[in-house]
Amino acid sequence: MVSIGAAAPNQTTGQTDLAHGPDGVARDAGGERPAVIPTMLDVLRARLVVNRYLAPTPTLAPLSLAERLGFSVHLKCENLQPTGAFKIRGGVNLLSQLTPAERSRGVITASTGNHGQSIAYAAGLFAARAVVYAPDGANPNKVAAMRRLGAEVVLDGVDFDASCAAAQARAAADGLYFVHPANEPRLIAGVATYSLELMEAVPDLDTLLVPVGGGSGLCGALVVGKAINPRLEVIGVQATGAPAVRESWRRRELLTLAAADTFAEGVATRAAFDLPARIIWDRVDDIHLVSDAEMRRAILTLLETTGMLAEGAGAAALAAAYALRGRLAGRRVGVVLSGGNLTLDGLRRALAEETAW
Repeated sequence: MVSIGAAAPNQTTGQTDLAHGPDGVARDAGGERPAVIPTMLDVLRARLVVNRYLAPTPTLAPLSLAERLGFSVHLKCENLQPTGAFKIRGGVNLLSQLTPAERSRGVITASTGNHGQSIAYAAGLFAARAVVYAPDGANPNKVAAMRRLGAEVVLDGVDFDASCAAAQARAAADGLYFVHPANEPRLIAGVATYSLELMEAVPDLDTLLVPVGGGSGLCGALVVGKAINPRLEVIGVQATGAPAVRESWRRRELLTLAAADTFAEGVATRAAFDLPARIIWDRVDDIHLVSDAEMRRAILTLLETTGMLAEGAGAAALAAAYALRGRLAGRRVGVVLSGGNLTLDGLRRALAEETAW
């Protein structure tokens, strides 16, 4: 891993996401360890861990979907993970690297659901207590899943960013080990193993589309994809109502927006975080925005053509693939289905409001 320096102050809040220890080294948001950028070697090491606990997910190339898009599409089906989302890879890698003393303290994090499930699942594997703070209106299926996996779930905050602040305060008060959902290189290295599997399955991939919430999935695609094929085009995908990462990338400064307005909780973040920004800004080729309507249409099209279910964030990359189909014609395109935890109410609304392509 390569150490990184301190972040420039956020021009919106006047603060940085990284703290400094007495040694002057930039540290993660919990002040636990030096903040570092994961490398390809870290991802290879993470795969040795992840493969002990998780089977590789399939990469599919549905002809029916390719006909509608007009190009070869390769779906990385992270919606088929035990928790229904790619985040589980990062949780397993992180918990495997904590010391016995750190595990005995218990871990705490904030999540809209998928990251929280990953921490809860991994905490069960490694006999650690897990506490997850989630927004008041969090996806009820994801909240129930976190509790089934043994986590203490606290609903606190109007959105993810408010829950994250509450979790940090609880960590400081109770001595719990705080796991930042984005500024954590071990999470990124673990998550990046999906990209390694995809690149091995389709080594001649031309373009890779990845949904972006906090940024760990996009970071993983950049670390792995660009290392294997520097010519690979990597495009992040955000919701039009929650474009913090895109705007921060465009302006080259960390931004915190006033609100995140999207039904897709997996990409509903108001803030851009320092460590992902250090990876994304100089490596990503583009970040495309999709509307809630476009994500709902992608959910229905995926269901109709493949029989698979994606949540809003999980369908975001497919929505972007359709929107960009003119420029992607003739290319081999990877699409990350990052999660499949859609509620029945969410599916009903998609069916009521939209149609497949």
